[in-house]
Amino acid sequence: VSCLHFLQSAVQHSTKTSYSLKQSLFSSFKSDSVWTPRPRLCILKREEGDTYGFNLRLERGSHGHVIRNVVPGGIAARSGLRDGDRLLEVNNCYVEDVPHPEIKLSGQQLCLLVLDGEEYEQSVARGQDLRLLSGTLDEEPCKPPRLCHITKDPASGLGISFTALEGEKGRFLVNMVNGGAAEKAGVCKGDHLVWMNGAMVSHLTHSALSRMMKKCGNSITILVIDGESERIYMRRKMPILPAMAVPHKLPFRARKLHLISGPEGYGFLLRLERTPSGNTYHVLREVDSGSPAEKAGMQDGEILLEVNGESVDSLRHEEIVERVRLSGKQVFLTTITQSGLGYYNQLGLSPLLFCDGEEAEKKNRNTEDVHLLPKDANDFCNSKLYIIEKSPLGYGFHLDSFLQGPGTFISEVVFGGPAQRAGLVAGDVVLEVNSKNVEEKCLDDVITLVKSGGNSLSLLVMDQISYNKKKEEERPASNVTDRKVREYQF
Repeated sequence: VSCLHFLQSAVQHSTKTSYSLKQSLFSSFKSDSVWTPRPRLCILKREEGDTYGFNLRLERGSHGHVIRNVVPGGIAARSGLRDGDRLLEVNNCYVEDVPHPEIKLSGQQLCLLVLDGEEYEQSVARGQDLRLLSGTLDEEPCKPPRLCHITKDPASGLGISFTALEGEKGRFLVNMVNGGAAEKAGVCKGDHLVWMNGAMVSHLTHSALSRMMKKCGNSITILVIDGESERIYMRRKMPILPAMAVPHKLPFRARKLHLISGPEGYGFLLRLERTPSGNTYHVLREVDSGSPAEKAGMQDGEILLEVNGESVDSLRHEEIVERVRLSGKQVFLTTITQSGLGYYNQLGLSPLLFCDGEEAEKKNRNTEDVHLLPKDANDFCNSKLYIIEKSPLGYGFHLDSFLQGPGTFISEVVFGGPAQRAGLVAGDVVLEVNSKNVEEKCLDDVITLVKSGGNSLSLLVMDQISYNKKKEEERPASNVTDRKVREYQF
């Protein structure tokens, strides 16, 4: 009793104790054991062309977004990331409840908050709110920084200046002209300067900052944050990064394009081109008039950044072509103009940080506006495309055929195999194998197509409920839930 009275008294008299600490103390007391999850903050920095050296996965039998394949001695390993860790935050944004494909790990610097895999599973088993561990429900919420692009006004210039905070090296207060270019670009009174034209200002003197301002020309891009939020970041020992920012007036954005294949394909050419600077890029060329590419908004000369959400940075040209080809009847591309890529390269930022059309892409993926699609594309609105790389033990799934009529479905997905890691689900009906429709083919023919694919397999599948509905509209008597009669393991 005296122990409980002491614990309650200590909590009541400590005004700085957060809710998460209170919860942890009381849960530890009740269970007669001291166990407190300890999230770790990992700061990853890379040079252009390097990889972070880890994979992020969803795994059957495990909760959360799982860190895997941490390269020994790589950037992730040196930052403290470990195999099996669970990802809680990316650049101060809570991602535990974010769909896996929507988590972006782009840019040259990442701030990851992770929890050891075993501690994570214990937290889930105890029913803990993981947002408390991440600090998302902190008693002092803070606002994100803002990335503002300021273009000179002919009359008032940039409308901004900076004052060094007395006694605090590398910290600068923003001064603005009311109604000037800086204010119109999203800069607010009382903001602190964090970053200018790709350079952190924490190591700069006021004179060095002034020299940078004089060389900026007709525009400048700065990262700012309000003073109170900056103090919260500093207390949490969190870096303030452009990747965390809300963009304002940026002159260039990457774009998400959704292409639906027509009778003659997508209607564009992909070339590998070398620029005068010596860099090579995958460039979109010869966009046919009236083609699906033109209707999606593609412009000649744009640079390809992603195919179906996968960055092309580490892919060979032939691999990109193959991914587009295996996409079947639709493909999602992320592109940017050459000027836009040059802008982000100068700032040392990834153009994938800020994209136009992300909301439209989510809408297209989840609730297709079917009357805008070609007739033969309507059948594939609820389908999913999986690219599976073969392991020494095969692809890691079983196929079955239906008793009445042709048709093949996934009967079992081997835990830990390539198919499971790719996201394939038991029960899905196979529509296409390597871009070839197999709905009317027998099991043996499907097996032959799978075997002929080499070490990479493309599967277009649909869940059984959607497939049943599709078949009922075509042939009301068909039933895809009939008992299986044959099985084959890959």
